[in-house]
Amino acid sequence: MPKRSLVIVPTFNEIENITQILKALDEKAPDSDVLVVDDNSPDGTAAAVKTFTETHPKTHLLSREKKNGLAGAYIAGFKWGLERDYDYFIQMDADFSHSPSDVPRLLKALETHDQAMGSRYIKGGSTSGWTLPRIFISRGGNIYARTVLGIPFNDLTGGFNAHRRKVLETIDLNNITSKGYAFQVEIKYRTFKKGFKQTELPILFENRRLGVSKMSQDIVKEAALKVLQLRNLDI
Repeated sequence: MPKRSLVIVPTFNEIENITQILKALDEKAPDSDVLVVDDNSPDGTAAAVKTFTETHPKTHLLSREKKNGLAGAYIAGFKWGLERDYDYFIQMDADFSHSPSDVPRLLKALETHDQAMGSRYIKGGSTSGWTLPRIFISRGGNIYARTVLGIPFNDLTGGFNAHRRKVLETIDLNNITSKGYAFQVEIKYRTFKKGFKQTELPILFENRRLGVSKMSQDIVKEAALKVLQLRNLDI
């Protein structure tokens, strides 16, 4: 039986990007369903998604009452998909930082691995449109997380990832403690500690085309502290 895959796209104020990214996913990953998890965006993002679903039955909308963190959005999306018996799950951004054309590559990797990570920092991977401070923070953060946690991967903070169903069931989503971008590190660390087979695939991460980045100093600080806390977790 063919595997059912779900692309989860969290949104907050992505009205400038959402319809175009959904069209691109429909074209580049036609075999996957898409779930937009919107945190009550005041700019009309959810309404645009709802309009799109009227003519695209493979696209779905999950509306949350308020903005409550990236981790919460993904966990809500994972649970939605698990309840509907999806086999493969993809995480990706709504702003074209992650290319829809890479979705099939990540899904292909799940045929032989339990988790596939889109990586900016292995051979063939790269970033585009970043300032030097952002490059420094991202690369430094990954070296820090890799060293502290002892994980042999190069892009722990990246958000373009794929998981088999059994990974999400085994790590227990209710135990996730991160709120923001540290979630990307935590889910990979928990997968690693459980002994699942993981792999990295090179991707190009492009700076968002439209809209405003959600990155902030508080998010960076939370991620740095969370890495230290993760090291002491009994997983």
